[in-house]
Amino acid sequence: MRRLFAMALVAATMTCGPSARANEADTESAKVSDSLKAIFQFGSAATKQALNANTVTVISGTIGGTYVQFGADLASVLDDGNKLRVLSIVGRGSVQSVADILFLQGVDLGIVRSDTLDYLERRGFAKDIKKQFTYVTKLYNEEMTVLAPKTIRSLKDLNGKRVSVDLPNGGTFVTAHTVFERIGVKPQFFYIEQRIAMEKLLKGELDAVIVCGGKPYKSVSNFKNDGRFHLAKVDYDKPLQKDYLPATFSSKDYPNLIAEGETVDTIAVPAVLAAYNWAPNTERYRKLSTFVEAFFTKFPAFQNPPFHPKWKEVSLSAPLADWQRLPYAEQWLKSHNVEAVTRTRFDEFLKQAPAAAATIKSDGDREALFKQFQAWDAERNARAQVRPAQAAK
Repeated sequence: MRRLFAMALVAATMTCGPSARANEADTESAKVSDSLKAIFQFGSAATKQALNANTVTVISGTIGGTYVQFGADLASVLDDGNKLRVLSIVGRGSVQSVADILFLQGVDLGIVRSDTLDYLERRGFAKDIKKQFTYVTKLYNEEMTVLAPKTIRSLKDLNGKRVSVDLPNGGTFVTAHTVFERIGVKPQFFYIEQRIAMEKLLKGELDAVIVCGGKPYKSVSNFKNDGRFHLAKVDYDKPLQKDYLPATFSSKDYPNLIAEGETVDTIAVPAVLAAYNWAPNTERYRKLSTFVEAFFTKFPAFQNPPFHPKWKEVSLSAPLADWQRLPYAEQWLKSHNVEAVTRTRFDEFLKQAPAAAATIKSDGDREALFKQFQAWDAERNARAQVRPAQAAK
């Protein structure tokens, strides 16, 4: 009897199972989009061509860095079905990204540090490399962070000391070598992945760890300070003023390393959204133009949560010395009067800060002051957003 009952149960399950699963599928609250269903059911060589035609690939940066977060933000905001897809790829650092933009098949854009091309030319690795690149926009400024024991007060105290500058081919590697060379300080360089380097710092096996990235940088924020460490200052010496900008850390940036109410001076280097210098009549140029149209049109969305706070520093029309902007991006900014509007707001800022305006003696001074303007403008916009919310309560 039990055997007959079991067989009957199995038969009933086989009969009802597919129907039950079908009913269950019918009641799913989330379903695969119609466009993806069509790809799976009717995909062909033409489908492949159409998908690739509007997919733009961006090389970002290493895991945990600001570049990766920016790449994810670009994909989140700009993906638009079959019209545009942004494929963000984890990179291996600024030098590698330069090589990827030049030679890796299918790479359309990359986030690189502005001093990387100069470094490659200075070392004799490349010649006239800037002619092979264009930029869509300058993104934000990346601060140089010097994590060290409190006995190390500034970069000059690191002469002959053991200093980790991350792995070769990365942006930190390039900036650290350039800065130390220009100020005449010669540490013992170690090339260690940041998280491992910080463990060695805690054990006394290193005297400092250099990190260059947009604040707050995750690995620095997560550093478990036992009270022995702080952020050493980086003086804005004259040899650094051509390619770098003055910057400051506060206790709000890194409460684990800076006492409340205190600040630490440092320098910053611009990050750039760069591309190969494709001719205007090519398919690759068309794809870049499609990306620029979507990116510039939807740009205000990036400057609000939940996207990275560094987006608030980005000014689409900010110039970048010695770089040529992608022609379509230049045309878009002019046709939408973005450059003129930004200049008007900057002039307003200068009127309210005459003492600061009087300090402008060179293009470098103006770029440094423009950074202050960006912070001022972002704060003003934030206040404007708060007022309607308060009025609604």
